[in-house]
Amino acid sequence: MLTSSGSGLDPDISPESARIQIPSVSKASGIGEADLQKIVDKYTEGRTLGIFGEPRVNILKVNMEIASLLNIK
Repeated sequence: MLTSSGSGLDPDISPESARIQIPSVSKASGIGEADLQKIVDKYTEGRTLGIFGEPRVNILKVNMEIASLLNIK
């Protein structure tokens, strides 16, 4: 699941990478896999203008929502 970007600071991962991590995040957090999939879907964006780039998940926003559910600040 290694990827690179121009800046190395992108908050995004592929939807496939996010899906692979759902079972382990569910086990560690106690949040159901279906609920985690909904969060991932919520923060998944398609290609820019429908043709540029690849679908991506803003993992920073996913992590912030998970932290909010767990009352972590």
